[in-house]
Amino acid sequence: MGGEGGGVLADWIVRMAEAEDYLVQATSVPGVAQRTGATIYYLEMLPRAALPADGRAPVFALMPTPGDVDVVICSELMEAGRAIQRGLVTPDRTVLLASTHRVYSMTERTALADGRVDASALLAGARTAARRLLAFDMAAVAERSGSVISAVMFGALARSAALPFGKPAFEATIERGGIGVAASLRAFRAAFEVADVDGGALPPAPKPAPASAGTVSGLVVEAMGWVPAPVQAIVRAGIERSADHQDAAYARLYLDRLQPVLAVEHSHGDGAFRLLACVARHLALGMAYEDPVRVAELKIRGSRFERVRAEVRAGEAQVLRIAEFLHPRLQEVAETLPAPIGRRLLRDGLLRRLVSRFTSEGRVVETSSLRGFLLLYLTASMKPWRRRSLRWPEEQAQLDAWLARVVATARRDPALAIELAECRNLVKGYGDTIARGRASYERILGVLDALAARPHAARALADLRGAAQADDTGVKLEAAIRRLALG
Repeated sequence: MGGEGGGVLADWIVRMAEAEDYLVQATSVPGVAQRTGATIYYLEMLPRAALPADGRAPVFALMPTPGDVDVVICSELMEAGRAIQRGLVTPDRTVLLASTHRVYSMTERTALADGRVDASALLAGARTAARRLLAFDMAAVAERSGSVISAVMFGALARSAALPFGKPAFEATIERGGIGVAASLRAFRAAFEVADVDGGALPPAPKPAPASAGTVSGLVVEAMGWVPAPVQAIVRAGIERSADHQDAAYARLYLDRLQPVLAVEHSHGDGAFRLLACVARHLALGMAYEDPVRVAELKIRGSRFERVRAEVRAGEAQVLRIAEFLHPRLQEVAETLPAPIGRRLLRDGLLRRLVSRFTSEGRVVETSSLRGFLLLYLTASMKPWRRRSLRWPEEQAQLDAWLARVVATARRDPALAIELAECRNLVKGYGDTIARGRASYERILGVLDALAARPHAARALADLRGAAQADDTGVKLEAAIRRLALG
């Protein structure tokens, strides 16, 4: 299942079965399940030795039937979840082979809140649903081997012993293909060694290396000394993200802002540190806010060009052109400039009209060209002056106000404080997205005091946040506020 190399994998299995004197039939059914079309490849096979003496030929099915599938191979973890949901994986007969990496679906990517499906829950469901499970990060093995995921899936199938063919038959099939044999065999053998039946544990977070104080790695080491274990992975990512957004001093500020939250957790929390985890995540996202400088910096990084070349599989001799559609608003341009210039731009009629001529419509910038690259490079070079920009003090003041209110609320109602911390997720993105999200966030804060005086305040606040996330126009949020009679 899955469109990533499924056709190659199915072809290998067909050729191997025919070489082993089996009758085999393969069908494929394209779908629109995930990234514009996951495909189901379905195969049935029968040894010629099992044919009846009267010469009757078998009738093979064209599609899998729930409860009647022996082997399911999934190139991504969500595909395994879909196979289970459709009843194709059953504990009485199915061997499930699945990659544990994630390629997020469109519904996960476009959700106003964190719409990602819990990978550990998917993996736990796979263990329960299948007779046997073989799960590991097939994409990582393919990347390390310099090959494609189909060869890794083929190796996982060989290791599972779900088919009546030995490892030499699998390798001979790859060799007969004649294309990319060395790389495919390398990936096949790597998967055969890595694969662990009934495994599938997600990889642990990397441990920080010793480093000197004042550096990003030094801050990570320091934080791991006082941050509770359940929150360490989030804080580590927050340090790295805030430092990447600005510098190590900014990452130090990130840690300093967490100290009051940890203190209130010790005095009013239940020991699970849920509030600290929530604040640590949203604080990192808020501090690494998206502005034209950040967008430009990310688009011209060498790692991005390498990733795009790898995604489109461009050869060394091929020319790759990357075009970006950029549409910064006048407000965003002004907020990026030094505060005095930004304020003048927003109020000066002539200057405002002049700049508006260049920001009223979006522009296509080719970052793979010298002109386009230099344009974004100059924008990204404004990073050292970001602290003097018009937007910087406003963002920091809003974050400090949010933190202070969360801490004060936690002293009275820890559950309500967690929901208030989650509300910060409404303020994200750039352009119209962040403007609408901030408006919803401010509207919720306006009724928070009235809400806090009521029973089940945390549940009611969660409902308001859900209404705001379900509709970025604010209509559903206003309806929810009216239902609660909050004015």
